[in-house]
Amino acid sequence: MYLHLGEKTVIKTDEIIGIFDLDNTTISKNTRDFLKKAEKNGEVVNVSYELPKSFIVCEENDKKTVYISQIAASTLYKRITKFKF
Repeated sequence: MYLHLGEKTVIKTDEIIGIFDLDNTTISKNTRDFLKKAEKNGEVVNVSYELPKSFIVCEENDKKTVYISQIAASTLYKRITKFKF
């Protein structure tokens, strides 16, 4: 199955490691350090340049990608669980 992250970005759901709310998770210094390191390593993809609400960590073939999305984490989660049987 695929998940639409916004704009023209779609990812495979089996590559998702986690979906995180930016407001709640960036309170932690560890999360901020993780995002800084990912950006420094070129692993961050901004899906939209609107106000970001969530980030999605994916891994495909041992390559990590962090997507920054304007769609709320709760909405993305609902999209995934809506179609699972």
